[in-house]
Amino acid sequence: MRIDILTGLPELFKGPLDQSIIQRARERRLVEIHIHNLRDYSTDKHRSIDDYAFGGGAGMVMSIEPIDRAIQYLTGEREYDEIIYTAPEGERYTQKTANSLSTLNNIIILCGHYKGVDQRVRDHLITREISIGDYVMTGGELAASVIVDTTVRLLPGVINDETSALTDSYQDDILAPPVYTRPSEYKGWKVPEVLLSGNFPEIEKWREQEAVRRTKKYRPDLLGDDDQLQGDGG
Repeated sequence: MRIDILTGLPELFKGPLDQSIIQRARERRLVEIHIHNLRDYSTDKHRSIDDYAFGGGAGMVMSIEPIDRAIQYLTGEREYDEIIYTAPEGERYTQKTANSLSTLNNIIILCGHYKGVDQRVRDHLITREISIGDYVMTGGELAASVIVDTTVRLLPGVINDETSALTDSYQDDILAPPVYTRPSEYKGWKVPEVLLSGNFPEIEKWREQEAVRRTKKYRPDLLGDDDQLQGDGG
């Protein structure tokens, strides 16, 4: 998989994309991540990537020309499955979105900034708009990092125990059950007996019931009508 990120602040990616799982995935060549400074595609002497909005109003707007040059350069080298723009108005990012993106070969992520981007970029160059939540950040760089992290970890070979990703929260629209480790008792706080029983069918049943119970408690919006009718399972 190849991910190209277009940004006016490339230095913001030095930490998140050079650590832990993402770093290992890059070292194993399971993913290529390329950061492109939009200022390199600007033609004025100040390397500007923003300008005032027509009609007035507060804030600056990302200019169409550097973005178009960057995208045209990249798409001239290879085909891209998606050209994503991080925007507050975009579709809400979910685990299903991450699952979908992880099956693609090449994507571009344009990081939003300032007051937004020239609408013509969105109308003619972008194929998908994504928001990681109902709030506004200074720029889309952190949102792009979230998209990269959640997508790359799903690629085959990135996580040593690939079944672990399949049991994460939000897979199948449900939260993960509680987990415990040694010691089995600490300060009088005990691990549920069923987890110590060795009875794996009962353990799986308990986990499923706990997953539903936790989802009903913390995120009932994730459950469909059928799930809401189920009991807590003890």
